[in-house]
Amino acid sequence: MEYNFLPQTQIKVSKICLGTMTWGRQNTEQEGHDQMDYSFEQGVNFFDTAELYPIPPRQEEQGATERFIGTWFKKTGLRDKIILASKIAGPAAFTQHIRTDKSYSKETINTAIENSLKRLQTDYLDLYQLHWPERPTNFFGKRGYDYKRGDKWEENFEEVLDALHEQVKKGRIRHIGLSNETSWGMMSFLKASTTEPPRLRTIQNPYSLLNRTFEAGNAEVCHREDVGLLAYSPLAFGVLSGKYRQGKKPENARLTLFPHYDRYSSDPCLEAVEAYHDLAIKNGLTLTELALAFVNDRSFVTSNIIGATDLTQLKENINTANIKLAQEVIDAINEIHEAIPNPSV
Repeated sequence: MEYNFLPQTQIKVSKICLGTMTWGRQNTEQEGHDQMDYSFEQGVNFFDTAELYPIPPRQEEQGATERFIGTWFKKTGLRDKIILASKIAGPAAFTQHIRTDKSYSKETINTAIENSLKRLQTDYLDLYQLHWPERPTNFFGKRGYDYKRGDKWEENFEEVLDALHEQVKKGRIRHIGLSNETSWGMMSFLKASTTEPPRLRTIQNPYSLLNRTFEAGNAEVCHREDVGLLAYSPLAFGVLSGKYRQGKKPENARLTLFPHYDRYSSDPCLEAVEAYHDLAIKNGLTLTELALAFVNDRSFVTSNIIGATDLTQLKENINTANIKLAQEVIDAINEIHEAIPNPSV
């Protein structure tokens, strides 16, 4: 396993990060434990979760994912061997069951962290992330910024950082990150944290062969400001595994169970998938290997968040850390990308 430092820290995280958002909905507690066991054995020391999980969010399961991780820590005693990241849910209709106050206020952040720590059976988080911006902007499958007159959000970057700083001083969190954020949002947080910690370390945004929009703006911010990308949806909801090719609907697969998660299912996406599939086969790779190895190879990626619903998928995903794509394969990927750029929404 390859490891990178979280930017501007001495914390080493595995190039592959274990995503957990299916645990409690598509996966049982035992299956979650099995995934953590196997991942740890393979050198994965970085787990990512959120108070919102599992996905799709429902009141009856909310927090189950963190609870499963907590029982694994209690059973194995491995908390000090794992770099643990979680997130606070922000304003959205689908978070009404979590709390009424959906702002990133000092009180909300304090309560969210307390509840996550209880579920996770730990007294600190290595990385704490804002799951999406508090202000209305483009996230979760929305491409492009939609300017709205009458936006009631007021700039509060310093206030949010102050609230997070208080949690750092209490020892509850070590470092902070953003998620589903824009270049302007990243720079605004960085500007607000120049004189007082905590400083932004990471951003968790979607990045895959079907969605390389991160490269337009955010990647340069990461490079020049020393922030690391935690890439999520590197297999585009499993579309880049190839299991949905030619109209297939595998039993218990995410898009079979939850067809409204269709941002990677457009005709241009499916056309691109076929092109990437043919390229993979031509080079002795599976489509999964091609897709994940490409993300692993990007210089601005600190860790690649993979997710699986069974151990067979998990093994293939983790093994991609050992695959290095030849330059001619990278060139061919870029040719496909030029012909069908960013087909997902």
